[in-house]
Amino acid sequence: MPRVVITDDISIDESELAESFILSSGPGGQNVNKVASAVQLRFDAAGSPSLPDHVKQRLLQLAGKRASRDGVLMLVARNSRRQERNRQDARERLIGLIRQAAEIPAPRHATRPTRGSVERRLQGKSIRSRKKRARGPVRHDE
Repeated sequence: MPRVVITDDISIDESELAESFILSSGPGGQNVNKVASAVQLRFDAAGSPSLPDHVKQRLLQLAGKRASRDGVLMLVARNSRRQERNRQDARERLIGLIRQAAEIPAPRHATRPTRGSVERRLQGKSIRSRKKRARGPVRHDE
């Protein structure tokens, strides 16, 4: 079976990808009403044996609304008039998402705010406080 190479360590089998073709809106003139040029690419990320678990988790997190509750990722490509170009576009976007999920994010180290930033914040708060106090009811001292 042919494989789609993602990174040096990760590749997925072609059989894991399911493509369906639908009518597309957008450019194409009269052709748009009779040719199914848009592509729906489905990839079962949660059930994929090709992806490590940490990549699956990050991929589903990055995918957001494009992933179903079952962990199936669905990408729709309809930018081009040509079906083949839309197929390529959908695959490239999937590969990009998986590559992004495969990158291990650098750990965040907690830091303390500088003295200057603390002072600027407190000064801003006191300015806002004085401005709001000045908006209060007018008192006539007699």
